[in-house]
Amino acid sequence: MRILLASLSMAGILAAQTGLCEERFGVPVYPGATYDAAISDFEVKNLHVEAACFRTKDPLAKVADFYKGQKQVKSVSLPDQQNAMVRFNNGADVTLQSPSMNMSTGTMMQDTLISIVKGGFH
Repeated sequence: MRILLASLSMAGILAAQTGLCEERFGVPVYPGATYDAAISDFEVKNLHVEAACFRTKDPLAKVADFYKGQKQVKSVSLPDQQNAMVRFNNGADVTLQSPSMNMSTGTMMQDTLISIVKGGFH
């Protein structure tokens, strides 16, 4: 019972974080992506930008297609096999990396990192 309650509580926290991010940045979070608090905090503190970072096991090309299909897209850098960027009309940027390095630990991550940023990468 406690495990179920903890799982439900964590699911509620992640859903709330996703909703707050979408409201704050005006950009949808890729469906099923998981919020990465450590990388988000690293980008905010070290790059001095508003950022929220998420991870997904889906391939970069699939994630890039999702963001390219959004109606408020201003420009898209064509994805290569490891990177892509989508700029939105409201000034938010979504950068995608796969693989990516966890800058706090130096560990290479093989999933797709989604960084939603305002105030940087211009």
